[in-house]
Amino acid sequence: MSEIIATLKKDYIYNLMIKGKRQDGRGFKEFRDIKLETNIISKAEGSAKVTLGNTQVLVGVKLQPGTPFPDSQNEGVIITNLELNAIASPDFEPGQPKEDAIEMARVVDRGIRESGAIDIKKLCIAVGESVWIVHIDVHILNDEGNLIDASCLAAIAALMTTVVPNEQYGIGTNVPLAMKGMPVGVTLAKIGSKLMVDPSLDEEAVCETKLTIVSSSDGSIAGMQKMGPVPFSEAEVMEAIDMACEKAAELRGLYLKGLANKE
Repeated sequence: MSEIIATLKKDYIYNLMIKGKRQDGRGFKEFRDIKLETNIISKAEGSAKVTLGNTQVLVGVKLQPGTPFPDSQNEGVIITNLELNAIASPDFEPGQPKEDAIEMARVVDRGIRESGAIDIKKLCIAVGESVWIVHIDVHILNDEGNLIDASCLAAIAALMTTVVPNEQYGIGTNVPLAMKGMPVGVTLAKIGSKLMVDPSLDEEAVCETKLTIVSSSDGSIAGMQKMGPVPFSEAEVMEAIDMACEKAAELRGLYLKGLANKE
């Protein structure tokens, strides 16, 4: 009986979207309600929690001195991890990171790295000897869909409120982490020929494929990740890019510009 109910629900949601409607009444370009909280982990150098609808993601940032890579001896190191906590969904299991978690962590990391959001040269302590290693730990607290966008937003907000702990290591005075950009991820789900932003968990279950686009503050593309077997046409990709950049600019203005001003 439960399988029949699930199938009927999927059919209902799919047929709604084909008609240009969504289960929760949103428009195809409309995000669910977003709440952003920062500086909520006292032991972290920076932290943020994003609530996107009922999806909840927590990000903590820790910095520690370490050895630079041989081919970038005057640059800091960025390490991003993402954990799908078992409390967040019955589909998540405890243990080693699964393929989905690794994939999402790479999307978040790529957006930060390729956009040049962090001025990694300013993380150099002594060339060839010591640099700051930035650990970005993403924890999924509740999965109600669109984990990547929530993770990207929480990660950049946490970084924008991060303080480099120079005093703790006897290096100098604490300073804000040097930031150069605000990359934001926007995921679009494809149903037939229609694209919609911020798919809920139910919409993800019926969509044919998804495309996440991470754009920088200047509108350039810092990363893209496609999930699902159905291809996008060239025209659909260009439409998705336009929608993603438009929504990313809105999210920046609503949730991140204020953090930048505080620095």
